[in-house]
Amino acid sequence: MKTATVAAAESRLSSLLADVEVGEEVVITRRGRPLARLVPEPPAAAAFDWEALRAWVEAGPPASGATVAELREQDLL
Repeated sequence: MKTATVAAAESRLSSLLADVEVGEEVVITRRGRPLARLVPEPPAAAAFDWEALRAWVEAGPPASGATVAELREQDLL
């Protein structure tokens, strides 16, 4: 983990961001005390597949198996 003073961070921001891009953390200090931390952004989550959800909903309940109402009638739910 690298550290940099506020003044150094102001003058070397591009260099510090390049370090963060490769996975390194940078702590920015003021008067020797940690003030802020630059950390890499976590990888973006995969986009949600809305089309697959719509298809699943439109398909309706499975052809076999008991419904919730039937399970309640049988005291299984």
